[in-house]
Formats: sequence, C-alpha cells, structure tokens
Amino acid sequence: MPGIDECLVEAMRLPGALGAAVVDWTSGLALGTVGEAPGGDHETTAAEAAELARIAAEHRAFAPEEGSGWDGEDPPVEDLIVSNRDTYHVLRFVRTTFDSSVFLHLWLSRADGNLALARIRLGEMAGRLVLG
Repeated sequence: MPGIDECLVEAMRLPGALGAAVVDWTSGLALGTVGEAPGGDHETTAAEAAELARIAAEHRAFAPEEGSGWDGEDPPVEDLIVSNRDTYHVLRFVRTTFDSSVFLHLWLSRADGNLALARIRLGEMAGRLVLG
C-alpha cells in the first residue's frame, strides 16, 4: 500500500500532470507536494484548495440523497473538478481510519491531460493510500 510520496509519484505519471498534493482540508496544510504549484506556491495552493474542499464536504447541498446508502462516516463528496482555460483541477477525497479530512489534488494541462482517466486513477490511488 503506497504512502504519500509514492502516491504523488504515481499521480505525476498521468498524462498531462503538472503537479499534485495531498492536503488536509481542515487545516489547509499540504502533507506532500510534487511538480509545479499553480501560482508558484504549494502552501497557498493547498490552503485555497482546502477552502473549496471544506465547502463541498460540510454543506448539505452537496451531500448524497437520503436513502443512497451513505453512512455519514465517509466524506459526502467523492471528488470535485474545477476547470479553467488551461488546466483541470481534480480534488479526490480520501477515506481514512481517523477523520477522512484528506484529499488528493491533481492539476492537469487541458491540452495534454485526460480528465476521465485522471478521475479514475485518483479514485484508485485514494483507495490504496496509507496515511500514518
């Protein structure tokens, strides 16, 4: 089972990957980063992405419908996708044994990236990621 560093290296193998991070969305701290940071600063990027993740995870507007099988222990959102003119940002929530307040953040070049593949692979990585 891969740890943070192995997960980030694997994320950078995705077509069009520009950078990646593992972030704690309650504190906004990057637990690990790789590649170029949007805006040039990994810590600022982590804090800003954490704000977006926190909004999605804490507001009922984004929670699964009643009766969907959601038990309330996992984050209510699987992933978020933000696109701009030249990049895609994918935030994939990670289930953990403690508080599930971690997400993977991958940013991809729109010209070279494959958003569908990135989303699938991040889901696989999130399922295997070992935090400890």
